[in-house]
Amino acid sequence: MNRLVEKLRNSFFIVNKLYLLLIFLVLAIEDLTLGFYYFLISIFIYAWKTFTSRVPINVSKKFEPKTYIYKKTKNKELKLDIWLPSRNKASTPLVFFCHGGGWISGFRNQPNNVSWCQYLASKGFAVVSIDYRYGYKNTMNDILLDYSDALNYIRDNSKKLSINKDNIVLMGLSAGGHMSLLYSTYHAFNKNEKEMSGIKGVIAYYSPTDLNDIFVSESKSMFARFATAQTLKGIEAPKEEIYNFYSPIKWVSEDMIPCLIVHGKLDTVVPFKSSIKFVSRLKQLNIKHSFLVHRKGGHSFDTKLKDIATINILEKTVRFVKRVAD
Repeated sequence: MNRLVEKLRNSFFIVNKLYLLLIFLVLAIEDLTLGFYYFLISIFIYAWKTFTSRVPINVSKKFEPKTYIYKKTKNKELKLDIWLPSRNKASTPLVFFCHGGGWISGFRNQPNNVSWCQYLASKGFAVVSIDYRYGYKNTMNDILLDYSDALNYIRDNSKKLSINKDNIVLMGLSAGGHMSLLYSTYHAFNKNEKEMSGIKGVIAYYSPTDLNDIFVSESKSMFARFATAQTLKGIEAPKEEIYNFYSPIKWVSEDMIPCLIVHGKLDTVVPFKSSIKFVSRLKQLNIKHSFLVHRKGGHSFDTKLKDIATINILEKTVRFVKRVAD
């Protein structure tokens, strides 16, 4: 019975919440007003979950960020927040944090991202949290350029911003982790010393390392498939070639920096096997790495679960930053 329940919970029907659509259609047929109210309530519940999602460790002191515009595009000002610890020193490690959202959603000051920044600041790290353009109007190249420009802004203005440009750890959740891994693997592979200057390590939480994995049976999320296809649109090349080029696993080399890979075993958005393959590649090349697995965790488990396993993973993440940073 438990297996049946688990299969149903991880089914395409449940993962993509198609049951909500069916309920809406039934109610709308019966009573249009009732269907409309159900729709509003569903939106409210989703918004409530989104805005109450936080890491399960309370931070006693409230840290307030300073916001800067790091780039102006034709239609948008792109911003970043800087969170400084209580005792900020010249040697304080900097965590360069990138939010998730399938490259087409999310924002830097979303509650789950803010909770991560406050938690890291409480542990004595400086944190930079960035926004970037979305893939529904822009390409993957545009988004990756925003990532690079934000990092360069930090480097160019490090003294004014009171941060250490020579002691950086890249970190990202989901799509943000993909960008962090792609930036570091690509530039390490190509021996781009300027781009890798000061970067000591990279942390990726439940991130796609092979974009082809988004379209396998283990990935049941229509959102993930749509977001990936949408963000990689407009590039004139065979799909497989495109997905391979923008996959971090393609660029792993012996020059890769230390990695912390974190994934929930029950993830139905980004398949767990994507991280297994990446870690296997790191092992083959003797790259320093740690692989943390939450056996009962799904996508975004770090801000959805409050169990001891999640807390242990958060604490080990802090230890990784301290270990790789000078």
